[in-house]
Amino acid sequence: MRRAARLSVGSWVSIGILVFVVLMALIGPLLYPVDPNAVDLSAAYEGPSAAHPLGTDGTGRDLLARIIWGSRPALTGPALVVLASTILGVVLALAAVWFGGWFDQLNVRVVDAIFAFPGLLLAILATSLFGPGLTAAVAALSIAYIPYIARIVRSAALRERNLPYVAALRVQGVRGFVISTRHILPNVSGLIVANATISFGFALMDLAGLSFIGLGVQPPTADWGAMVGTGMSGVLQGAPLEALEASIMIVLVVAAVNVLGDRLTERAEARS
Repeated sequence: MRRAARLSVGSWVSIGILVFVVLMALIGPLLYPVDPNAVDLSAAYEGPSAAHPLGTDGTGRDLLARIIWGSRPALTGPALVVLASTILGVVLALAAVWFGGWFDQLNVRVVDAIFAFPGLLLAILATSLFGPGLTAAVAALSIAYIPYIARIVRSAALRERNLPYVAALRVQGVRGFVISTRHILPNVSGLIVANATISFGFALMDLAGLSFIGLGVQPPTADWGAMVGTGMSGVLQGAPLEALEASIMIVLVVAAVNVLGDRLTERAEARS
């Protein structure tokens, strides 16, 4: 309860936004059972109404339904990127810290080499080679995000490894794997969670950017980034609702995870 009380108003607002978006992705289609791909050319670019609460796009598809269904790939893609990159980054960092020597130096060089390639550029290359879609983009971004978590965890774990309690455990004959997983890892878990939270926002923007240029989620599947891309023609015709509404959703989620991630980072650093 005392930890919860220390959360700021902005943190609680961010949590509320994220809970709302997750619930929308999970149960939104049940509460609003409208086909997001149903075309009605006679209703193209309509404004908000009782039939279409958020209006329609250029082919008459319901924008509220597309926002709801689009939240699923918009959240699933970044979640997979963060999960894969965090697991791989933590494993590499802990192994490098524990074994040290040439293995640590090799690890640092590999991480630096990956870090030299912008994640979005690597994802564009992957989708160009293996075809557009969410799978190739997620795989490429997962690799590109490894250095971010690996660097932070390596730094924190290296500090933990040099503390007296680790030396005491080694004297007692406790294996390095046990020390790393049961003692060092829990002590750096706060930084891991904070970094993963912030990385989620960056991954969401990168995947939305790929969908915007046609290399991410493919039509007619609803996706926020793709909606911004297809909605640009409506902006030129004076009907900006599709691009505007999808952009608002992206901005809200990214801002929420960044605020929450910053707060988690502050708390993790205060404990270290």
